[in-house]
Amino acid sequence: MAKRFTTQLFVSRLSAYTTDQSLRQLFAPFGQIIEGFGFITFESEDDAQNALKALNGKIVKGRLIFVEAAKEVEAPITIMKK
Repeated sequence: MAKRFTTQLFVSRLSAYTTDQSLRQLFAPFGQIIEGFGFITFESEDDAQNALKALNGKIVKGRLIFVEAAKEVEAPITIMKK
């Protein structure tokens, strides 16, 4: 089975002047955005892949931004002492 691509992207190195609205406008041409500032979540994997390919390494508001697939963070394991 092929590995699925995440619908959530992480955007780093944003300008301090970037707003939620301007970030949504930047990513909106690639598909329906569900949530996010810094993390952008799309409805579809294809939309997320297209946005990543188009915007990673672009200059936005004078800053070079990086877009990558968000990594899932596993919950820490709790060890119960008897």
